[in-house]
Amino acid sequence: MSQTSRLSVISAATETRYHSSKRVSIVDRNLNKTKTAEIGLNAFAFLFSEMLQYAQKRVLGIQDLERKLNDFGYRVGTRLLELIVWREKNSKRETRVLGILSFINTTVWKTLFGKPADSLEKSTENEDEYMISDNDPLISKFISVPKELSQLNCCAFLAGIVEAILDGAQFPSRVTAHSVPIEGFPLRTTILIKLDREVLQREEQLKS
Repeated sequence: MSQTSRLSVISAATETRYHSSKRVSIVDRNLNKTKTAEIGLNAFAFLFSEMLQYAQKRVLGIQDLERKLNDFGYRVGTRLLELIVWREKNSKRETRVLGILSFINTTVWKTLFGKPADSLEKSTENEDEYMISDNDPLISKFISVPKELSQLNCCAFLAGIVEAILDGAQFPSRVTAHSVPIEGFPLRTTILIKLDREVLQREEQLKS
């Protein structure tokens, strides 16, 4: 092989490596190809910790901090609902309460955490309240809360995601996060969903 031909082969190989290693912009990626992609726990824990510290510097107390986390989660939930609906081409629009709550309990939880939530229950005391529980929420798993903030529940961020999805699906509600530790699951958290009256009225009309 001549020197000229060897140079052309080397040049072609170099060009091939260049093009194969060239990264596609995240904006240009096919959303379906990232459906099963996973984010490292270290990256998630770091980003969430930074967000928590950012919010902490801009509030006056625990309630304000949880409200801030809820707001952050709401922004994520709005985009998450759009993404899930776009990916699930055969999905139908939920019109019943149990349908949308089951969607959150399974599809949304699997999208976020790779598994469904541990339970979905209806309150025995209030007709407008439902509860989704996670025995070991990933959001709280890597956060060390100081004693002076012991009442803080970082899953207020998750409550914001759920509230945004319910609002986007036309089930307006108020969603909050509550620590409900049990033996073996000290981080167990319940997401309390309180539906607006108009949702209950619509539900009764659909039953008739």
